[in-house]
Amino acid sequence: MKTTSYYPVILVEDVELTTKFYKDNFRFTGLFETDWYAHLQSGEDESVNLAIVRYDHETIPEQARILSRGLILNFEVEDADKEYQAARNARLPILRELRDEAFGQRHFITQDPNGILIDIIKPIAPSDEFAGDYAAGAAG
Repeated sequence: MKTTSYYPVILVEDVELTTKFYKDNFRFTGLFETDWYAHLQSGEDESVNLAIVRYDHETIPEQARILSRGLILNFEVEDADKEYQAARNARLPILRELRDEAFGQRHFITQDPNGILIDIIKPIAPSDEFAGDYAAGAAG
């Protein structure tokens, strides 16, 4: 299979609220928006996309019409400290404070209005303990 694009699609109850959240807080723009679906693209990198669909829309198989849960959206950024301050200024819930992880991340975790976790990550050099776990050239 030759993949030409890849993006997560989250199943939500309120497409408009969720779309507004990602536009206002993560600089996404709408490429296609209806009352039941939105396709968003990063205003900073067109390869970063996110789709939002009403969980009970007819295009979703009936047995799968449940709200997205247990999901983390990871956004790798150039400056986690700057994004952390922006999230605090926007009064987003901070579920994990900004911190460095030995496995090679400086990050914090917030969430969207649906409870979907959003991990804002700046890759950093891992500790010696974790450095050997990375493929050659893959560590921060």
